[in-house]
Amino acid sequence: MAKLNENYLNIKQSYLFSEIAKRVNDFCAENPDKKVIRLGIGDVTLPLGSLVIDALHSAVDEMGKAETFKGYGPEQGYDFLRNGIKDYYSRNGVELEADEIFVSDGAKSDTGNFTDMFSVDNTVLVPDPVYPVYVDTNTMNGRKIIYMDGTAENGFLPMPDDSVKADVIYLCSPNNPTGAVYNKEQLKAWVDYANKNDAVILFDSAYECFVSEPGLPRSIFQIEGAKTCAVEFCSLSKTAGFTGTRCGYTVVPKAIVKKTSDGRTLSLNQMWNRRQTTKFNGVPYIIQRGAAKVFTEEGMLEAKGMIDTYRKNAKLISDTMDELGVKYTGGINSPYIWFECPFNMYSWDFFDKMLKEIQVVGTPGAGFGKNGDNYFRLTSFNNYENTKEAMERFKTLFK
Repeated sequence: MAKLNENYLNIKQSYLFSEIAKRVNDFCAENPDKKVIRLGIGDVTLPLGSLVIDALHSAVDEMGKAETFKGYGPEQGYDFLRNGIKDYYSRNGVELEADEIFVSDGAKSDTGNFTDMFSVDNTVLVPDPVYPVYVDTNTMNGRKIIYMDGTAENGFLPMPDDSVKADVIYLCSPNNPTGAVYNKEQLKAWVDYANKNDAVILFDSAYECFVSEPGLPRSIFQIEGAKTCAVEFCSLSKTAGFTGTRCGYTVVPKAIVKKTSDGRTLSLNQMWNRRQTTKFNGVPYIIQRGAAKVFTEEGMLEAKGMIDTYRKNAKLISDTMDELGVKYTGGINSPYIWFECPFNMYSWDFFDKMLKEIQVVGTPGAGFGKNGDNYFRLTSFNNYENTKEAMERFKTLFK
């Protein structure tokens, strides 16, 4: 008899955003005349930039000619894209080697798949509230997970505790869901903790493009000592609107080398390369051509214009919270606004109230952990007109 992975019994039956979609779809089916405004899932609404579209069209034409047709590509990504990402890091003060960069179909995939690198005996430390993928993927593998509290008291930025011993640490900055951002001193404390405890930090920087305040780090590799303990995941989903186009990248420094139980050594970079060549066939050539255009200086200017639109929406939401006296984080260096549920409500109850009374969809904080039970997340990824209307509706809840 085939034995199944019974760790799946330990995860929730429905992924957070699947449950949200079900509730919204049910409401829409029952109320077809109601206009629902979605500020929940972190999907973008602006189209791809013109430079990216031109590159995609050109790559499609290449695929139609025998002399420029591309079949299987390198699983790690084409050199033209890896070098483009390398140059982008260099412009932000971080020097990498191109073969430390691995192109993927997104940060969600890689943050989940990277668990293949670690024994099930590792203890995993995650913040609470937290992006559910970190927890679910490790639960599926049967690892021990411990939590560090992110609360209003610490600005939703938990710091290392020497009394807690962890082998693998997940950090996300700017944070999903809270929008909070670690400064350099805070990240240095985490890097020092990881190096001291021979641990590995899995650093999700999917929202680094939203950092606007001077001095805040956009990469953990801006911190001294990070290359011996940290892996960084990033994505073009929010940077350039690739949520449906699918392209991201993971940086695995060659300096992360660990001892095996029998005294030999393993390089995390070589392990990830071996994993990808076995389990991944690479991102399509056409997509990589479009992605490479993003990392040019012209492409970054175009992407910045898109990001500025979402920043304008975030400010509109933040201003509304200020007007109503609602406590929140995020909205400045993040597309997310994380606020305390009004009326002392549980977040799923507030979700239902928003949907039924004003037809605005957000994300209940309970889906991100126990510290989110009474919090709620809104995103700035809709268009300005819808965001403005949603905030006018939101105000009516307080009348």
